Amino acid sequence: MKRYVYINDDESAHDLYCDNRISNRKYTVLNFIPKNLWEQFSRFMNQYFLLIACLQLWSLITPVNPASTWGPLIFIFAVSATKEAWDDYHRYLSDKKANEKEVWVVRNGIKKLIQAQDIHVGNIVWLRENDEVPCDLVLIGSSDPQGLCYIETAAMDGETDLKTRVIPSACMGIDVELLHKIKGVIECPTPNKDIRRFDANMRLFPPFIDNDICPLTIKNTVLQSCYLRNTEWACGVAVYTGNETKLGMSRGIPEPKLTAMDAMIDKLTGAIFVFQIVVVMVLGIAGNVWKDTEAKKQWYVLYPDKGPWYELLIIPLRFELLCSIMIPISIKVSLDLVKGLYAKFIDWDHRMVDLETSTPSNATNTAISEDLGQVEYILTDKTGTLTENKMIFRRCCISGIFYGNENGDALKDVELLHAVSSGSPDVVQFLTIMAICNTVIPTQSKTGDILYKAQSQDEDALVQAAAHLHMVFFNKSGNILEVKFNSSVLQYEVLETLEFTSDRKRMSLVLRDCQNGKILLLSKGADEAILPYARTGQQTRNFVEAVEQYAHLGLRTLCLAWRELREDEYREWSLMFREANSTLVDREWRVAEVCQRIEHNLEVLGVTAIEDRLQDGVPETIETLRKAGINFWMLTGDKQNTAIQIALSCNFISPEPKGQLLSIDGKTEDEVRRSLERVLLTMRITTSEPKDVAFVIDGWALDFALNHYRKAFTELAILSRTAICCRVTPSQKAQLVQILKSCDYRTLAIGDGGNDVRMIQQADIGVGISGREGLQAARAADYSIGKFRFLKRLILVHGRYSYNRTAFLSQYSFYKSLLICFIQIFFSFISGVSGTSLFNSVSLMAYNVFYTSVPVLVSVLDKDLSEETVIQHPQILFYCQAGRLLNPSTFAGWFGRSLFHAVVVFLISIHAYAYDKSEMEEVSMVALSGCIWLQAFVVAMETNSFTILQHLAIWGNLAGFYAINWIFSALPASGMYTIMFRLCRQPSYWISIFLMTAAGMSPILAIKYFRYTYRPSKINTLQQAERLGGPILSLGTIEPQPRPLIEKDVSTLSITQPKNRNPVYEPLLSDSPNATRRSSGTPFDFFQSQSRSSLPNYSRNCKDN
Repeated sequence: MKRYVYINDDESAHDLYCDNRISNRKYTVLNFIPKNLWEQFSRFMNQYFLLIACLQLWSLITPVNPASTWGPLIFIFAVSATKEAWDDYHRYLSDKKANEKEVWVVRNGIKKLIQAQDIHVGNIVWLRENDEVPCDLVLIGSSDPQGLCYIETAAMDGETDLKTRVIPSACMGIDVELLHKIKGVIECPTPNKDIRRFDANMRLFPPFIDNDICPLTIKNTVLQSCYLRNTEWACGVAVYTGNETKLGMSRGIPEPKLTAMDAMIDKLTGAIFVFQIVVVMVLGIAGNVWKDTEAKKQWYVLYPDKGPWYELLIIPLRFELLCSIMIPISIKVSLDLVKGLYAKFIDWDHRMVDLETSTPSNATNTAISEDLGQVEYILTDKTGTLTENKMIFRRCCISGIFYGNENGDALKDVELLHAVSSGSPDVVQFLTIMAICNTVIPTQSKTGDILYKAQSQDEDALVQAAAHLHMVFFNKSGNILEVKFNSSVLQYEVLETLEFTSDRKRMSLVLRDCQNGKILLLSKGADEAILPYARTGQQTRNFVEAVEQYAHLGLRTLCLAWRELREDEYREWSLMFREANSTLVDREWRVAEVCQRIEHNLEVLGVTAIEDRLQDGVPETIETLRKAGINFWMLTGDKQNTAIQIALSCNFISPEPKGQLLSIDGKTEDEVRRSLERVLLTMRITTSEPKDVAFVIDGWALDFALNHYRKAFTELAILSRTAICCRVTPSQKAQLVQILKSCDYRTLAIGDGGNDVRMIQQADIGVGISGREGLQAARAADYSIGKFRFLKRLILVHGRYSYNRTAFLSQYSFYKSLLICFIQIFFSFISGVSGTSLFNSVSLMAYNVFYTSVPVLVSVLDKDLSEETVIQHPQILFYCQAGRLLNPSTFAGWFGRSLFHAVVVFLISIHAYAYDKSEMEEVSMVALSGCIWLQAFVVAMETNSFTILQHLAIWGNLAGFYAINWIFSALPASGMYTIMFRLCRQPSYWISIFLMTAAGMSPILAIKYFRYTYRPSKINTLQQAERLGGPILSLGTIEPQPRPLIEKDVSTLSITQPKNRNPVYEPLLSDSPNATRRSSGTPFDFFQSQSRSSLPNYSRNCKDN
């Protein structure tokens, strides 16, 4: 669909399009309560608790006061609602500030100062230097004589370099005073979020231009939230306003990511729910049977002879209410709170601050920190992620002559300097293309030096190198480019710009040489985008050799070419180019097709080679994370040889003979099929060890593999620990992430540029580097860091600690709820299976909200090992990857612990205080005290590193329990009057507490001692070494293991998904209980580095793609 914007028409668009009022709020004052409640009750667990709370309002079935459930429920909902309201209030303040900002617009031919929210589509908006752009504008005027203006887009895409925008050709030369009266229409697409594209047409009404159509592109626009820089004033027509701007359309709440631990908690919650239903049914039947057989024999029960029709449901419903606390009502709020703290720990980590740029790490997504500890695959960009993105011109080849090979610096090559000074035609033309075939903007500093504003680091390096060789690009005035070579000034008029795209992989300029009037085409691009289009008869072998030589050195290469155009040839092509630029449908494709018509018969001049150095610490980081069992894939747009050399230099792949690199290539579907088949066969049958086998594939072959042989490529992805994918597009990067995710692997994608955003958003965890390509990747990511080396600390320290702490917190939450519930169930056996509650409502409410919550929340400070030990021995991350601390087996242990503790507390309480010895409230308080004491010791036993805060939380909470109950015991209306006073004076109470604690904790301590002493895990061994202060044993390097032969027909690619993978690529812990997901077989000993002959296997459930 299209939108027609009538310029400077105050009335036509008011009813058709929205005004410029920005609103990012989720709620209003009127809809906050109903909308927030609807959102909260859309979750199954909240619906369940609401049902339980409503059932408790039925006095006939409720065993406790409804406040015991309504209190915690309202408290938890209030906390969530308050957080939402606070966040929404800040969004309101931000919107209010933007909406009330004053701007100049033209109304009835007069400039007026109005609020930004009152701008309408079609209004002419005036901007002054350093003003923020209030909406999306099409430029129609500028203070620059050539119609240029400069904008800063950092707030929109994170790119810090200034960008040039130009007024359309139809508006060139219009007097400033006439801009108030300009009339016309702009035909543009409906609002969309593509900030890189704007395909539109403009037609001005007479007397300005007689209905000529002028094509518009993104170069003719300034978008909302950009800033006008280095330009006195500019004006434009509002085409998109309010929430319909490109930035407004891009806003939105991203899809929430479900961590592996959250998925496991959901499964465990489901299992507990099923168990609860079974218990309720059994006890409900037993209760009805007892009522019909025994209860009516007891004179004091007073059951009626005939009850209501729903009589059989009363006891089961009572037990449902009694057992509802099996599922902890506070678990979600507790997890959200501690996850928020995990994110703050990342923000506050001073060891993850890039001192060079003072860039701290930042956690945007606060809900997935524990997933960092379970990462199995890292997919990384190369340029700017592994490398510094500081481009340095090193070598070049001009007309077959190599420069810079002797000393590694072409700028100091005597032969090149001599060729420049002597005015060699090929060298001069080569330097001219380096200097002006780009989008660089030259500016002059206060000291007179020439500074370059470049959107690409490669372009900046080429222009700087050309200037060093006396070809100085010093001025750009509209379409006129001025270059100073030696003592002469050369001028060129730009006729057309053929912009770079990821599909064309080249850019070109059509310009007129003002010295002789000739029309020239200058081109630069990747070798595969330039060399095939060389003129017939030109020998390109030297250039191919230069590209290969430079790529083997890990240098980035570009080919430079040119040709002269005839006047009639240019005129004919120019008409087609303008027609393609004016279409609104498939403009990009049609422009590319027209560009192809002129970018041929090129005279190739030479090859440039640019160095992009590795960041500090990259090889060490990759080596450390490899020891942690993490697999690496490099996804880059660079040439294959360049990527391979970088991979070798940063320990990404191993050189021969330790490593083996297999190549998948081909230009046709059949060639790719055969190559993929060969690599798959090699992967399946390789048994020589130890050998690190990897594969490399380019974007062309990858396209065939993903579209035609996806299952076979998925098998290859599973079998290979390392992959290098070259010349890949952003969409291919996202597809590769999806393939690994479909096989149930936890993926982390890391990049620094806008072309990495789709990959980052697709991965389970997205990490953006705040680099030289801007902040677009960092803003789209879940986490942002300043350098790649911080990834080691992010995963091994923050990820591992978060996983350990969340595993304990979630299982402890179930433990404390099951403990109190089991006691209630046991009590029913001595209370006629009637569903009567042992505990009063106040105690139950305080138990969930206060007594058991504070100690566990400080577990966020617990560290089982020091940070230094964790970094030194990354192999221990396998415990997190294998799900050792949270799985059905460990949960069964906590389930058994709660059952055992419930038996101990119940038997001792009943034996000491039941029947005629005391009141029921005293039995209840004794049992509750036993639970609180046991949980304090459980938390203390599970805590590895004590701080003052943790001691205060654990033992202070215990003291707080008695303080609260003493207060309630002093209140006659509390139902607990004098209970705690009497109990604390009785020796039998303290003896009972001592017996409960001793009997409950002794077996657990004995088992823990046995495990630490006779069957220690590797973590236990490191803990003992730390505590003794002795040397920590080396865990050794895990050598690659031989893969088992997969007995399959490998003659064709019509294969099923592989179910077996070698444990080398996902090492199994000998003491991991998660055997169903992983493997069973030979125990894996971290302390041994030699290879094994017998290997375990394990399964993966890969989804069909």
